[in-house]
Amino acid sequence: MLGTLILFGKEIGMGYLNDLSFDKLGEILSYQPSSPMLFSSGLFFVLFLFFSFFYILFRKHTLLRLIYVTLFSLYFYYKSSGIWFGLLVFTATSDFFIAHLISQANNVSRKKWLVTLSLCINLGMLGYFKYFNFLRELGMSALHELGDWFNYAPWQSFTVEHLDIFLPVGISFFTFQSISYVIDVYRGRIKPLGRWIDYLFYISFFPQLVAGPIVRARDFIPQIYREPMVMRAEFGEGLFLILCGLIKKCVISDYISLNFVDRVFDAPTLYTGIENLIGVYGYTLQIYCDFSGYSDMAIGIALLLGFRFNINFDSPYQSATITEFWRRWHISLSSWLKDYLYISLGGNRKGRTRTYINLLLTMLLGGLWHGASVRFLLWGALHGISLAIHKAVMSAFPSFKKTGAEMPLRRRIIGTVLTFHLVCFGWILFRADSMQKVGEILTQIWTNFHPEIFMQFVTGYKTVFVLMLLGYLFHFMPKRIVNVMQEAVTRSPLLLQALILAVAIFIVVQFRSAGVQPFIYFQF
Repeated sequence: MLGTLILFGKEIGMGYLNDLSFDKLGEILSYQPSSPMLFSSGLFFVLFLFFSFFYILFRKHTLLRLIYVTLFSLYFYYKSSGIWFGLLVFTATSDFFIAHLISQANNVSRKKWLVTLSLCINLGMLGYFKYFNFLRELGMSALHELGDWFNYAPWQSFTVEHLDIFLPVGISFFTFQSISYVIDVYRGRIKPLGRWIDYLFYISFFPQLVAGPIVRARDFIPQIYREPMVMRAEFGEGLFLILCGLIKKCVISDYISLNFVDRVFDAPTLYTGIENLIGVYGYTLQIYCDFSGYSDMAIGIALLLGFRFNINFDSPYQSATITEFWRRWHISLSSWLKDYLYISLGGNRKGRTRTYINLLLTMLLGGLWHGASVRFLLWGALHGISLAIHKAVMSAFPSFKKTGAEMPLRRRIIGTVLTFHLVCFGWILFRADSMQKVGEILTQIWTNFHPEIFMQFVTGYKTVFVLMLLGYLFHFMPKRIVNVMQEAVTRSPLLLQALILAVAIFIVVQFRSAGVQPFIYFQF
């Protein structure tokens, strides 16, 4: 079935190449900092068509297929971060050998030292690229405070320039993935891979490389050695996910962002309270469509290659509690934080108070993972405190432990509304570029609401309003309807599937802005 993808893209791919001047080919195929290669770009589509042709030829030759896919994955990362693909190779190499040393160690103490070494390497790299300037600025602030306290002039006047440190795309994702592999080897859950190329394949596999989902070794590694078989069901599911991802990202997310949401968050005081509130609702939809759109495309592309990833987003805004939200939102990250951070801190095994502290610490570090800023720490604290409060309520009132269909309908409706707005409030901290902007947005909503201009917004931003409405309607659509739609695409004849894909691409082209918009989570 994978061969039909080549037929799908032939006309589109040839059109792209016909418009291409061969003297510019080298420039296009080299790293361009201003335009990293994205799943939604025409270049990726054309390259994936050529990649798929040889992938089919190599499907029966395991080692040759692994080398081929790994080389393409490294090139894909090169197109995203330039020479920093070497960092990916270094991470894979160091943890491959450390995992082997852990499996051969004959005492627990040595194993712990090796795990610590892996953590120091991975978190050290992450700390430098993401947090060096942030930590240095905190240190300078503390030094100035001490200088003022002791009236010591050299400390009061001491300054250091902000370093321009390049952030390799997706560094948090592949380091977390590599850390999970080493820890699983240490815990005895998996055995280390025998070949370096196998591990580099696992770490660099391009569908999930730069923005997740974070794939566990125990789920992925067994699939490496199977001959990739893409049957009609997998092909239809993969195609449906790619279509959904394209529409979410390139139509809904990009359009409402560029044409309304960004304007509100850039200058909140120029808009009334109701426009600020709609802007918050818009960003809430935008970040979901952006990230789940990428995940859908990643999972869909992996399916076309014969690999299955676990679902990463499960209609999170349908959640009736904050705990349920984190079981539905960015599932691969939230489960990683639970298994490798929350449980390592003690989980709920050391008493109720310690459980609440562990929840708060986990979410604080989860917030810091998203960015070196006080805003992200506050975002993490908001969710950590909310999770702790919900767990306390469940302990005090056993009836509140009911979830899903077990929850009374009225309580579920009220819970969904409250949880949604709690999450929306958190996204203000997440999106605003300063605490001053956060204050301006909240002030406008609280003191300058003016609901009477709602219809002016609708008429002035018709397309934005329609896309937001459609986005939320699709999000809150019952899963059985989505499954019916997926089944319809799967059962459609090849020509109809090609037509559906062509229509989707046509819609994407109509909504596309001057340049391809990067995914929000590329910065993480």
